[in-house]
Amino acid sequence: MKRLFSILAITCLMAVGTVNANTTTLATTTATVTSVTQEAEETSEDLSFHQELKKRFIEGGPGFMGIVLLCLILGLAIAIERIIFLNLSTTNTKKLTQNVEDALNSGGIEAAKEVCRNTKGPVASIFYQGLDRADEDLDAAEKAVVAYGGVQMGQLEKNVSWISLFIALAPMLGFMGTVIGMIQAFDKIEAAGDMQPSLVAGGIKVALLTTVFGLIVAIILQIFYNYIIAKIDSIVNDMEDASITLMDLLVRHKK
Repeated sequence: MKRLFSILAITCLMAVGTVNANTTTLATTTATVTSVTQEAEETSEDLSFHQELKKRFIEGGPGFMGIVLLCLILGLAIAIERIIFLNLSTTNTKKLTQNVEDALNSGGIEAAKEVCRNTKGPVASIFYQGLDRADEDLDAAEKAVVAYGGVQMGQLEKNVSWISLFIALAPMLGFMGTVIGMIQAFDKIEAAGDMQPSLVAGGIKVALLTTVFGLIVAIILQIFYNYIIAKIDSIVNDMEDASITLMDLLVRHKK
């Protein structure tokens, strides 16, 4: 009897262990299937977003939507080029001024000009023009600094007006697409001779899509435009402060 009870106990333990193992395996399989399903749903959502964007773009009409997209591409190209140029034009004005002052005290005008030649940026170029006229008199140096400062400002603001043009042009094209879409909707109603909701809805949808895409392009370009203008203002302020500092250095050097 004891042997029989022992066998029964061992059998029960084995059965319980098998059930637990099956339960664990089932839970793991369920979790794996759930994870795969969630990943598939996320992938499907990503694809559907791109497909929806493509669908809306096509529904807006290739004519006006293509022009609006061209405005975005050209505006971004000019904005990126300006941002790169402005970042390369940024100079540590305090360090440059200190180097020029040390060069003036140690080696004179030629040493200071050499420091400016080896430094990039509009501030260094203005310094060089002022130092180049320093042998004549202070008035000539000041005029050279002011004149070349205007040249440098023109280079900083180069092509920025095109970005503002695209900012204004994109929503205007969108509004024009809206008007044309409404005209087409009324033409369909007139041709059908009946006020069907499907005819009106199709034209209005196209009209609103062009407006939305035009406004989106204008908002994106406006952000870049404001950043560029702020960067230009910062560089111009540095140029003006540096010009005043240069004239003070030349006055002290003449003494």
